Amino acid sequence: LDKGEASAIALALELGNALLIIDEAKGRKEAKALGIKITGTIGIFLLAKEKNLIKALKPVFEKTNKTNFRISRHFINKALTMAKES
Repeated sequence: LDKGEASAIALALELGNALLIIDEAKGRKEAKALGIKITGTIGIFLLAKEKNLIKALKPVFEKTNKTNFRISRHFINKALTMAKES
């Protein structure tokens, strides 16, 4: 784990009933093993749509893809299916 992920996991443990937002696979695995509730960027996007904070995921993914943050096509398609946008 890198220093930032390790710090985030340590803080989640300290806080107790926290939801850790983490995308990196090693960090997610470690957090789960420690009993920390996790979500990722896609989980936040899905929650935002569910709460009507955004109308659709497609434009959000299009904007995200224009940055240096990468989400695999597999996970985008899965999220669009979950959001009934596919």
